[in-house]
Amino acid sequence: MATIDTRQPASTRWYKRLGWLVVIWLGSVVALGVVAGALRMLMHAAGMSSH
Repeated sequence: MATIDTRQPASTRWYKRLGWLVVIWLGSVVALGVVAGALRMLMHAAGMSSH
């Protein structure tokens, strides 16, 4: 016979949730910087410079 677990999951502390939010945000900012830098290098290599 199957049983149903009625226990409530342990609530995560607010600072842990905020920490994950900051880590994910920083990771996305760094990833965007890497992609922008790579595109800039490719454009410069193709002769598309503003100088």
